[in-house]
Amino acid sequence: MPLTPDPIADCLAVIRRNWTAVPRVGIVLGTGLGAFVEQMQIEAAFERGDLPHFPAATAMSHRGRLVCGHVDDLPIVVMDGRFHIYEGHSLDLITLPVRLMRSMGIELLILTNASGGLNPDFHTGDIVMLTDHLNFMGTNPLIGPNDDRFGPRFPDISETYSLAHRELAANVADAVGIPLRQGVYAAVTGPNYETRAEIRFFRMAGADVIGMSTVPEALVAAHASLPVLAFSVVTNECLAPASAPVRGEDVIAVANAAAERLQSLLLGVLSSIGKLPRTPG
Repeated sequence: MPLTPDPIADCLAVIRRNWTAVPRVGIVLGTGLGAFVEQMQIEAAFERGDLPHFPAATAMSHRGRLVCGHVDDLPIVVMDGRFHIYEGHSLDLITLPVRLMRSMGIELLILTNASGGLNPDFHTGDIVMLTDHLNFMGTNPLIGPNDDRFGPRFPDISETYSLAHRELAANVADAVGIPLRQGVYAAVTGPNYETRAEIRFFRMAGADVIGMSTVPEALVAAHASLPVLAFSVVTNECLAPASAPVRGEDVIAVANAAAERLQSLLLGVLSSIGKLPRTPG
């Protein structure tokens, strides 16, 4: 089938030939968190090369596939791994999955990531629910011609991280006994980890955790009036005395260790969402 200048339409055409359900929730799985798809009833999965325009994921532990199916009776779509600026991808490609999910019909976007802890009260393995962000990437996915199909030229992003859904998630965490921190996420491009001076600066700026993703996706979701719920797993304590260099393998190991708790939290959130009526439109 010939491609068009519209990547979203091209991807939708492929997906709809294989899966016709309308998902209510879209999820992007970050570093070390891909095992969540094992909790799904998978009905369609699109690997590298299956969807036109999708780049190859090269980040450690990121498979880069789109998975469609159900958790219980709730239809969802999941990005098993994400794309990053440091891989050399454009912001249009990095955020393509979010706009695709929105076009498929999702009414909530859940983002997950691994991060460095800047708040001295946060410890390795903690799960942090994001309340806000600081964009230190030096760029923005909304730069360029505005796509009026999704939102206005100058969107208000003051409520990007939905308070109602944060309260829902906090109640779920309390019910299942999962400690849940809350904080502000600072986004940088990477791929290097931060200098000691940068760590002090980001903490003084008000950041509680820091990472190399999530904010481009959140901005595109906010532009499309799509509520966002985001969780970060603290994989290292940036303010701790440096005893050994931070390694990607260690980050993945900590995220893997926290994955079971985050999966339980996500499943509880999805169960609660499934009991709510679908948002009109």
